[in-house]
Amino acid sequence: MSVWNILFLIGFLCYLAIRGWFERRTRGKTVVWSRGGPADRYVLFVVFLGCLLLPVVYLVTPLLSFADYHLPLVVRCLGVLVMIAALGLFWRAHRDLDRNWSVTLEIRDGHELVTTGIYRRIRHPMYAAIWLFSLAQAMLLENWVAGPSAVASFAILYAKRVPNEERMMREYFGAAYDAYAANTGRLFPKLRKRP
Repeated sequence: MSVWNILFLIGFLCYLAIRGWFERRTRGKTVVWSRGGPADRYVLFVVFLGCLLLPVVYLVTPLLSFADYHLPLVVRCLGVLVMIAALGLFWRAHRDLDRNWSVTLEIRDGHELVTTGIYRRIRHPMYAAIWLFSLAQAMLLENWVAGPSAVASFAILYAKRVPNEERMMREYFGAAYDAYAANTGRLFPKLRKRP
């Protein structure tokens, strides 16, 4: 296993630790509104394949070695920096949402519209972090299957999930969410806010 694979694995374990910590904090809260369903579970399975299963297969078996390639050192170093930025943003997004976070499309008892912290400028910083982490995976795992698999699988989830999530938030929070969305960007801060 190369040093780049080890660095990716360390980052991946940090990613899972962040997710696991905050998932434990939300257990036991009653779901009052859900928009998840079979289609949502299907895209989560696709993400599981691209972001977890294929990288693990690549790292611990020779099954995907037919698709190996080599990247320049500068790309791999940049991949480490992107991964660190992704993990920082991922942690911050979870911390700011705290008990309002859910892995599926649902709102739990006591759910609040979070508009502070990183959410003051970006509506979906967690998705931005996952995009960055997916990009880091492609830059660190030198394999045509395992490297870009996170980008491909997360693109499917993002395209399906974000419109449904924003619709759910709009239905539940009404005008407050509309005003919030008007002044924040989805993945990047808006340059100009509406009055």
